[in-house]
This record gives sequence, structure tokens and C-alpha cells, in this order.
Amino acid sequence: MTDISKEQVLKSLEPVTLPDGKPLASSGLVSDIFIAEGKVYFSLSVPAENVEAFEPIRLAAQKAVEALPGARQALVTLTADKPADQAGGRPDKRAAAAPKGEPPKGPSGGSRTAAKPEIPGIGSIIAVASGKGGVGKSTTSVNLALGLAAEGLRVGLLDADIYGPSIPRLMGLSGRPMQGPGRTIMPMEKYGLKVMSIGFLVDEGTAVIWRGPMVQSALMQMLREVSWGKLDVLVVDMPPGTGDAQLTMAQQVPLAGSVVVSTPQDLALIDARKAIAMFNKVSVPVLGIVENMSAFICPSCGETHHIFGHGGAKAEAEKIGVPFLGEVPLAMDIRTTSDAGTPVVAGEPDGPHAAAYRAIAKATRAGIEAGTGKSGPSIVFD
Repeated sequence: MTDISKEQVLKSLEPVTLPDGKPLASSGLVSDIFIAEGKVYFSLSVPAENVEAFEPIRLAAQKAVEALPGARQALVTLTADKPADQAGGRPDKRAAAAPKGEPPKGPSGGSRTAAKPEIPGIGSIIAVASGKGGVGKSTTSVNLALGLAAEGLRVGLLDADIYGPSIPRLMGLSGRPMQGPGRTIMPMEKYGLKVMSIGFLVDEGTAVIWRGPMVQSALMQMLREVSWGKLDVLVVDMPPGTGDAQLTMAQQVPLAGSVVVSTPQDLALIDARKAIAMFNKVSVPVLGIVENMSAFICPSCGETHHIFGHGGAKAEAEKIGVPFLGEVPLAMDIRTTSDAGTPVVAGEPDGPHAAAYRAIAKATRAGIEAGTGKSGPSIVFD
């Protein structure tokens, strides 16, 4: 396969012009360009009010790049820049005039909330998050999704960790997704779940070096340009931390709630509090906390060892007033089945570890249906 350079991509964009006649290639609207195995990824950063006008330009850019020798596919997305009054630069006058303790009013006098377009066919979207890596968040996401499927729900699983996707390995999936109707992407399927990850589009050993806008564009494309079909729940495995990806999901996606994963020790709980605080600030309900690696049961002697302490996540849930969804032990079976791509809920459905995840899934489902998640306070400009 012929290698493609960033310079060649920009060169191919020279014939594409903006509405004012200027060439797209030198307009400054083209983001960092990422190329992997003949697939070219980049976004066009345009004013929010001009998104529709730029759709033909996006299509022309995509067609121009795909005409390059060796180009298998071009994925070009539009990233809309928010006006100052939406991005925090200048508060809305109606919001400024709202009395303290009341939500801002819309033009008709009703309560005004941020518009988060629904994703057709998906009932509820929940985010599985943690303040730091290494706490077993992705393993929890996979087994939570399988537990929800065991409840009889139609479930999808989205790997939102662009820099370190691990869902393909945990699910034992490989290969490239097929293209669906209307240039959509068909999700992979296994164990009854529909699955999408950037890991299907990029080699496992390839480092994804993208800035914030590219990450945001990739996330929105995997959410809105994938043929998910009819789903009751979409579980989103969030990247660790509270950066661009997390804020994009929280602010632009109609999340039904979040599940926060932590280990029992104080160091992990400090970061878990940050994740909870982020969701509270953007008014996403926290459905509950999961304590992972709660205890180690020696396979030889049967003794229980609290390597990371015990009960810290439960105490934190009680302290801040959110549900405690359950605890999962540090067990060899969970590790070996995860490495093998056969998650414990699918591989050993009748075992005690699968039962723990199913109980967490049942509690999570109850939280979604009853709306028991605790959301943060409304933000009002005085």
C-alpha cells in the first residue's frame, strides 16, 4: 500500500474552496491530520451557525482525499465553534436576569436547558467513569453491559477512550467494521452486544496523537454515525480523568446518568470525587459508585485480604448521598477471562463474580428507570 503523507492530504484539498472562494487547505480550518493504514482522519473547525453550509465542503474534502493513491477511506468531520454567549465568554441576558435559585428562562418563559440532540434508536446512555486509570473501569464497563443484557435489555458498548482503547481486547474482537448505509459504520457484535471502538480503526500498536478537537470529532462520529439500531441502553466506557473527552460527552450527549468506578484506597477515591464533581457541574445524574478490587480471596487458603483497604467507596457514596451499586473482588478469574477476551459475565455466567456484576447491572437499571441518580445544582448567573 502506498504511504500517504500529511502534505499530500493538504495538497489534495487545494481545489476545495470555501464559500468566499478561499482554498480550504490554507484556511486554517483543517485540524491535525492523522493517517493509519490508508485511512485519513481530520476535522474542519467552523462557526456553529455555518455548519449546514459547510456540509458540501466536508463532502468535497472527503472525496478529494479518497482520490489519493493508497487512500482507503477519509473520515472528515465538522467541529462547530460555539459563540461566546454559549461558550462562557458572555452570559445570556435572560440567564443574567434570572432570580437566584431559579433556572434561566427561555423565550417563551419556560425553563431553558442546554440542547442535547437525542441519538435515534437509543433509549438511555450511561457513562462509566473514573477519576484515574488502573481501577478496572473498562472491565467494569464490559461486564456491566453484559449484566444489563442478561436483564433482557438490548445493549451497546462504546469505547470512548481514544488514546487507550481496551474494549477490543476485553471483548476478544478484531478486524475492521463494515460500512453501512449512508456512509455509516456498522458496529461489531459479540456476546449479544453491539460494540464500537477507535481500536477497530487503528492498529493496536499505533499511538493516536490527536488534539482535543479531533478527539471530540471522533467521539461524536462514533456516537452519531454508527448504525446502532434499536438499543435500550448504550454503555460508554469513558477515558480516565476529567478532560476534553469527558466534557464533550457530558455537555453534548443526553446522558441518563453516570457510574463511577473506584478502588477502596484514599488515593483512588480522591480522583473519583473529581469525576463526580465534574458530572455534578454539568448536571449529569450520578447513578452510583462501584468499589472494584474490594478484597482479594486467596485461591489456596480461602482467606480474605483487603489489599487496598475496604469499604472506602461505600463510605464515600453514603457521604455524598449517591447509591452504592456494589463491590467486585480482586480475583484471578476476572483477570484471566478479561485478558482472554471472554468477560466473566459471558464466560462464567453462573459464578460468584458474574453474580456481583449482574447485581450492579440490576441496581444501575433501577437507577435509570427510577431517576434516583443525584444531579448537581443548576448553574444560575446572578
